[in-house]
Amino acid sequence: MAPNPNNKKVAVTAGLRGASWQAERMTTPFSSIPTPLTTQDGQGALGVLFSRGAERKVVFIMHPRELVVTHYLVPDALDAGWACWVQGARSIGNDLRLEHEFALYDVAAGMRHLRALGFETIVLLGNSGGAGLFAFYNQQSVLTPEKRLGKTPAGRATKFEVADFPVADGIALVSPHPGQGVLLMNALDPSVVDELDPFSVDPALDPFSVANGFRLPPDSASYNAEFIDRYRAAQRQRVARIDAHARALVERRQAARIRLKSTGAKDDRALAGHSPIFQVWRTDADLRCWDTSLDPSDRFVGSLWGSEPFVSNLGSVGFGRIVTPESWLSTWSGLSSNASLGKCAPAIEQPTLLIEYTGDNCVFPMDADTIYEAIPASRKERHRVRGNHHGQALDDGEISGQTLAGKHLGRWLQDNF
Repeated sequence: MAPNPNNKKVAVTAGLRGASWQAERMTTPFSSIPTPLTTQDGQGALGVLFSRGAERKVVFIMHPRELVVTHYLVPDALDAGWACWVQGARSIGNDLRLEHEFALYDVAAGMRHLRALGFETIVLLGNSGGAGLFAFYNQQSVLTPEKRLGKTPAGRATKFEVADFPVADGIALVSPHPGQGVLLMNALDPSVVDELDPFSVDPALDPFSVANGFRLPPDSASYNAEFIDRYRAAQRQRVARIDAHARALVERRQAARIRLKSTGAKDDRALAGHSPIFQVWRTDADLRCWDTSLDPSDRFVGSLWGSEPFVSNLGSVGFGRIVTPESWLSTWSGLSSNASLGKCAPAIEQPTLLIEYTGDNCVFPMDADTIYEAIPASRKERHRVRGNHHGQALDDGEISGQTLAGKHLGRWLQDNF
């Protein structure tokens, strides 16, 4: 799909409001029941069940970092005759300590609750970052307990061998990016020279340098192949450096805990109890966002955070901006995280639906191709719909992509279950 060279529009920030339903979609009577959950590892989570009564099938929507109760696909699930369960993870709106391994316990708590309510069919609907979470959960749930992951990337015991992970009956993926770690690695600015200095720049790798092909939006940048190759290699190298830093912090604490058993020293006690936090600057520099000729689509120039890269790359809001060593390795490292579609999609054998938006500034056509091809399910289907990352219309007067995606979801639910 070739980009329009005369298109001077820019991407606008797709905030959480963009993922909410239109009020007129929920005028038919329904009930909404909020329910607190206790996970198998003793933590708390919250979910809301939407129902019009007597359903035996339910769509389960969840994101590892957010609770979007009014998700725009809830009405479509209800219209198809299904209930819809929307759940948050244990730390809604705060991914500082998010380890995806323990978020699986949150998913499992929701699954057990829905089975206890008598639902016979459960479809996991992973939207955006929810896709990686649910793919990871599915991968672990279908394994025998002894074959599940025993440790997080930071070395913490998962105790998955004694976890109760009910298996889902189907999986729907809507605007699924490849996983939060891969997403961040693709967007990481590798021109950072000093992790402690957000303004440090290697000019040869600067994605926002005119000399390297950058143009201010609404114009598209134009990066050459040699720069792109060096840039992508340097992105992986930066992730590897941050991984090494995170592991060193974990190892320092673990060594102190071992020493403390024999020394009882105050310094070891302090180190053993220390939970370090560090910043990761400049995380909004995916070349595909600024050069729309790369993996072309209907998208406008800009990223998920908008069209001003000097704000989104250096501002306070962004992916993986503040992390612990454990959350970096489990969630944000494209090299270490287990919650990626590349690692987990091959375990999806249930009926599967994939919906991608053609103007997405977060999920690109080749990403969707790779994900879909990796899914071995014998019953799978894929649909491309015009819209941005949250399915909002790209042009005035267009039918919302959310509406079209909802129609595909409703028909798929009725045809396959």
